[in-house]
Amino acid sequence: MKTVVWFGFVLGALSAAGRVIVTKSGDTATLDCPSFKRTLEWLRESESIIVEGKYTRKGKSDIASRSIVKQSDLLIRNVKPADAGSFTCKADGQDNQHTLVVVSVSASPSGELQPGSKVTLECQVNGISPGPIQWKTPGGKQVKGSPHAVESVALLDAGTWECMFSQGGEMQSHSLVITVKEPVTTTTLPPTSKTNSKNGESPPNGGPSAPGPLLGLRWWMWVVIGVGCLVVVLLMVLVIVLCKRIKRRKRKLQTMKNGRQLLTPRQYCQCNRPAAAAKPQQGRRREKPSVPPLQPLLME
Repeated sequence: MKTVVWFGFVLGALSAAGRVIVTKSGDTATLDCPSFKRTLEWLRESESIIVEGKYTRKGKSDIASRSIVKQSDLLIRNVKPADAGSFTCKADGQDNQHTLVVVSVSASPSGELQPGSKVTLECQVNGISPGPIQWKTPGGKQVKGSPHAVESVALLDAGTWECMFSQGGEMQSHSLVITVKEPVTTTTLPPTSKTNSKNGESPPNGGPSAPGPLLGLRWWMWVVIGVGCLVVVLLMVLVIVLCKRIKRRKRKLQTMKNGRQLLTPRQYCQCNRPAAAAKPQQGRRREKPSVPPLQPLLME
């Protein structure tokens, strides 16, 4: 009878508190609120988180630094157990109540477990006073109580454990993964006799076996690689010597050409042709040639 009365009291308290939002620690919680026209204010208990209106003002608390307003809803990122409690949304002066419930599940010790070790599972519900908490094993078995201690972990305990509790007449479930891994055991291989690499037979009289191929290559492959490298080196040396000889020869030819130009005198072209006749002077009368004197006639 007392349990029924207590359960009814919890339901009445939840209905008075308005909508209940259940989230897991580390997740993002969304608290809805009707649209507003002038001002919007979100409060946790009596502490102001954020005010939207002509100007935006945020509180200085830790939850205010992780909260943003999207349209009129409040988004709380990286929820912590300390964030659980009562929230109030004031849209244009109209109050809307919300209750944030934060569930945190953990295992101690955490990480990989070995068979036979001890682990303690804990499920904490912050924001309300829940009913009895139960754990559901990976095999489907239900156990009551939190924290729940598993004295000797087995391989069957590996998997997903679910923390279940009743809230508002509905069952809430949050999972926790447990990993159980056997330690790795090293096995020693029996000694094997060394065999000949050519025919697969053991060396006679327990003598040393023939050496195997170096880096997976046969001896003749290494010989081919060595000869090829030697040929490449000789070709490089030949090319370098030829280049130096060609440069030296060009330099010598250039030097001889420059010296020949300095020693050879300049020669000019000389033409042997008669001089041009003197041009008669204008303005002067040409003199008539003199008549030769008459010779006397010879007498017979």
